[in-house]
Amino acid sequence: MRKGNVSLLFFILALFCVALWVVWPGTDIFGRKDFTLGLDLRGGSHLVYKIDLAKKDPSQSDTDVIEGVKQKIERRVNAYGVTEPVIQTIRSEDGDFILVQLPGVKDIDEAINLIGKTAELDFREMELDQSGRMVSDEQGMPKWQALATATGSDGKEKELTGKYLKPNAKVVLEPQTNRPEVAFEWNDEGAILFEQITKRNLQKPLGIYLDGVPISWPTVQAVIKEKGVITGLNLQEARTLAIQLNSGSLDVPLELVQNMTVGATLGEDSLRKSLIAGIIGSAMVVVFMIAYYRVSGLVACLALIVYGVLTLAIFKLIPVVLTLPGIAGFIVSVGMGVDGNVLVAERLKEELRAKRTLQAAVEGSFRQSWTAIWDSNITVFIVCIVLYWLGSRFGNFMVMGFATTLFIGTALSMFTQVIVTRTFLRTVVGSHMATRPSAYGVMK
Repeated sequence: MRKGNVSLLFFILALFCVALWVVWPGTDIFGRKDFTLGLDLRGGSHLVYKIDLAKKDPSQSDTDVIEGVKQKIERRVNAYGVTEPVIQTIRSEDGDFILVQLPGVKDIDEAINLIGKTAELDFREMELDQSGRMVSDEQGMPKWQALATATGSDGKEKELTGKYLKPNAKVVLEPQTNRPEVAFEWNDEGAILFEQITKRNLQKPLGIYLDGVPISWPTVQAVIKEKGVITGLNLQEARTLAIQLNSGSLDVPLELVQNMTVGATLGEDSLRKSLIAGIIGSAMVVVFMIAYYRVSGLVACLALIVYGVLTLAIFKLIPVVLTLPGIAGFIVSVGMGVDGNVLVAERLKEELRAKRTLQAAVEGSFRQSWTAIWDSNITVFIVCIVLYWLGSRFGNFMVMGFATTLFIGTALSMFTQVIVTRTFLRTVVGSHMATRPSAYGVMK
């Protein structure tokens, strides 16, 4: 046995052991103990919003506004702690849409409240009559004037809105009542405006509005410059508001056109059936390969085991979000691996029928089958790239998941076909464990 082959064999075995450790249940890798499952397998919330570009700033392009909305939604979702969300833009003849999938978030109302709010914060002063008394509406509630304004540093009158906030809002507990509040801080310009507004509203309520809806109307107890708090919220509302304020207000309104909750039960059943189908299919492949190709078939099956463990390890490390179509892509890539090994095994039989030595037959089988293996895999790579592009273009995450796992699986199958299978066959031939042509499926 050649020295280089021995070194390569030990490298493959070491790589296999590391990959097996990575995929072993309970192994903690970068804070992940399990594979990352998509919405269809784990369950969660699925939302589709239509972007109202008619209300965008005329100075901004449609592309910039859509990308800005997407980035702000991503910041909100990430701050909320959702693992592996799917957020995509879809541009079609029917309009522009944002697809949001939140694995693990089962409360659809909570998801809608987090994502869809434009989070435009503003302040409004109480409407007073000529004698300085509060003006009430039909329900006896105080009337509020339009947005509170003040003179900015440039001498111009400006409305105080959330655009002057620093992105450091946080939930705090009021020391005496232990009730949640949202603490916020203005930038330099906002502090100038807020100081003037609070000065003229001392001992008066100041209305705090979010997206045109009143959320709190605290009484101004002192002149405030840089910092303030928003009260009247429960803990979940305070947390969501802090996330929205920190991510910035959405540039345009969003209209919810589709929402649904995907149950985890359906995902678990689909995953179980997929695993059963994969196990049955793999068992049939193993039986056929060993029965028809004998030793070379057994070697191919061992190489496929190495391939499967390596692929799953990469899925966990990246991590790849596994969906049902993604699992299908992985199974198809196993078929690609089998196809390459069949080519090698058939070439080996032809070389042995031509009365070549076993070692020469092994080398010749890989050399002559390489072109076919390369061409078939390159074709699959091209198809995966096209599928991924189309999936991202039209917002079909299932197609993207299939293309991703198929691409990774096919790339690793080339490694196992060219490196692992060849190394194992060279080891068998060098050890003289099977020297008869019949051991490789060649019958007289």
